[in-house]
Amino acid sequence: MVVDDEPLARLGVTARLRAHADVAVVGEFGSGEEAIEAIPRLAPDLLFLDIQMPGMSGVEVLRALPANQRPIVIFLTAYDDYAVDAFEVQALDYLLKPVDDARFEASLGRARRLWAIYQQESAYDRLQNLLQAQQTQAIKPLKRFAVRRGSDVTLVNVADIEWIEGLGDYAGLHVGAKTHLIRESLTFLENRLDKEHFLRVHRSTIVRIDCILRVEPLAHRDYLITLRDRSAIRSSRTYSRAVRDLLQNRL
Repeated sequence: MVVDDEPLARLGVTARLRAHADVAVVGEFGSGEEAIEAIPRLAPDLLFLDIQMPGMSGVEVLRALPANQRPIVIFLTAYDDYAVDAFEVQALDYLLKPVDDARFEASLGRARRLWAIYQQESAYDRLQNLLQAQQTQAIKPLKRFAVRRGSDVTLVNVADIEWIEGLGDYAGLHVGAKTHLIRESLTFLENRLDKEHFLRVHRSTIVRIDCILRVEPLAHRDYLITLRDRSAIRSSRTYSRAVRDLLQNRL
């Protein structure tokens, strides 16, 4: 976008830009007030903006825009008295009229490089936001397990499991007097089970909280956990804090 109250000045910029196939002029305006209305609507990537215009100056235009609506700005002016103001509003460059061709090309090159950086940052931010959304998205807790035994498949409801035992590459799901074997790690199960109902108390044991009958403190910050089926499970020091938190908040 080109904003300058002098038609010949606008023509000088647009004529130079026509030599660049990767640049399209989305609008030409002669006042700061018109620019304020057009910038949010047209969303230019690059703005050639005259500093000294009747009414609203170029610096006032930028100050009136929210930071997220400000494009890359190259100021145009017949005077060099406004350099400090220009850089206070984070202008990329400052071209004195009449504009020298070589100086114009150098300034446009700087704008291209900055725009490329912005595009990379934008792509990175979008990717990061996507990854964070995926990571923070609530994973639905498991509700059932499909347990294979030969050609048969038994569905075990998670709500029926009293405790889970790590058995090498397998895990044993203890349901009443039966133990169902599944090929899953305890770390996977810990992450996929509802933490409101299950607690890991040992590197090889996860218990259902509702099935805990009694918790007895032992030496070295260990605990002896007795379940309702009278199974006795010893927690380890690594998981003692989780057990203490449970005692304070739930039991």
